[in-house]
Amino acid sequence: MTGPIGASRESKRQKQKAERYGRAAESLAAVLLRLKRYRLIARDLRTPVGEIDLIAQRGNLVAFVEVKARTGEATEVLSAGQRRRIVRAAELFLASRPDLARMDVRFDLIIIGGRRWPRHIQAAFRADD
Repeated sequence: MTGPIGASRESKRQKQKAERYGRAAESLAAVLLRLKRYRLIARDLRTPVGEIDLIAQRGNLVAFVEVKARTGEATEVLSAGQRRRIVRAAELFLASRPDLARMDVRFDLIIIGGRRWPRHIQAAFRADD
């Protein structure tokens, strides 16, 4: 049977599959960061202004990390609107964590796709982009 109900079920399955793939990509990105000696502070942070996949600290640096499960360049992967939402969510998070106020902040991107090793792009964008 094809029609609206069958199509709806199929799109729901596709969405669930994409969500599972995204969670697996975030887990792989978290492992990569740990191997690079980062300490994970938060994962899947959701705020009223945006969300952040991973927040990690190494030394005097706090990295807000967006994880994308696909191939492509950083400029193709994150729109200006997405970058703004990530920055606003980071500002809100930092306002709630005075212990991190004096740390350097960086916005990173980890691209996971195909059969390649995950690609960690440090300073993929700046807060004022």
